[in-house]
Amino acid sequence: MNRAAELMQRACIGTGLQNFGEDSFREGLERLVGSADTEGRLSASGAAAFDGQLVHYLSQRLQVEDWYHRHPEIGDQQITAPLIGLGLPRTGSTALGHMLGEDPAIRSLRNWEASTPCPPPETATEHTDPRIEIARRSLAQRGQRFPRMRAMFPSSATGPTECQALQGMDFKSHLFQAQVQVPSYSQWLNNEADLVPTFRFVKRVLKLLQWRCPPTRWRLKNPSNTVFIGALNEVFPDARFWMTHRDIAAVVPSSADLYSEIAGEFSDDVDRHYMGKLNADTWELGMRRTIAFRDAGNEHRFFDVHFAPFQEDPFPIIEKLYVFLGETFTPEARERMRRWRAESSRESQGTHRYDPADFGLSVAALRERFRFYTERFGVQILPDA
Repeated sequence: MNRAAELMQRACIGTGLQNFGEDSFREGLERLVGSADTEGRLSASGAAAFDGQLVHYLSQRLQVEDWYHRHPEIGDQQITAPLIGLGLPRTGSTALGHMLGEDPAIRSLRNWEASTPCPPPETATEHTDPRIEIARRSLAQRGQRFPRMRAMFPSSATGPTECQALQGMDFKSHLFQAQVQVPSYSQWLNNEADLVPTFRFVKRVLKLLQWRCPPTRWRLKNPSNTVFIGALNEVFPDARFWMTHRDIAAVVPSSADLYSEIAGEFSDDVDRHYMGKLNADTWELGMRRTIAFRDAGNEHRFFDVHFAPFQEDPFPIIEKLYVFLGETFTPEARERMRRWRAESSRESQGTHRYDPADFGLSVAALRERFRFYTERFGVQILPDA
């Protein structure tokens, strides 16, 4: 029995279930495990933790399929015109995603339900679900182990998160390349893999999550989806998008630093230059694909947000976003967003500092490489970035 089959067997034994649904996950799982085993430089504790995560995702996949088997009416749920956040990482997208998630009229993917969507949440208990406390403890432990993460990637148990974990259950997700050095897996994922089945699975989970816990107007966010914009559009053809922008010199080195920090949990030998190249390659690919998608008749579906004015005062921008959507920006939503922003500022954990050279990156070379992007969107270049 190969390693992937062993992990699947562990998930089956742990859940008492057998049906994984579509076979779309198998190639990604096999490639990921093979790459991690041969290229990941995993520590003993890192290897055990990574295996445990993969078994967890397999177990959740089994449970999703079991809920559909017992309640086929879940498939009748509709995901209509979701608003999906794209763009480069480290561009203010987390703050915007959190603020949009404060609108009580919309549905976001919350941290506590993202990695453990089963059993599906219910309106009556969505604020007291025991998974909330589990998520709080997990985030607190992460903050103790990696204090820099609190400044680099603020999050809360009940706040919105990216759909990386849902894509991870189909084993095609940038989540894994941020955790473990898996160059052959990343090459396959970014250049060869078919993510249409992955986004079909994501939609399947979203239907499950809203089934007993509306509302059903989704606000999603995942910068990685710029790389897979074609597949995303095939599954969500009525989606609209917001896209955040920032000087590339403040993006790629910061993202490489975040990857390196996360990977340190799984390896004692993180190659920072590799993380720098991986991020530069990944985000160039994502921007080129997304620009091509926009230029192919989809420009009207995008709302652009620039980092500096959003940081200064987000509310005029959010007002325009609601006009773009044709939706009402209610006083309640505004007040809840205002409160989140004030509390987020008070709870700031410090400044995220890094040196691009540590990742083999040159600011001048990055700006030249991404000139196609900065000129296309009129991105402000900061002299002290």
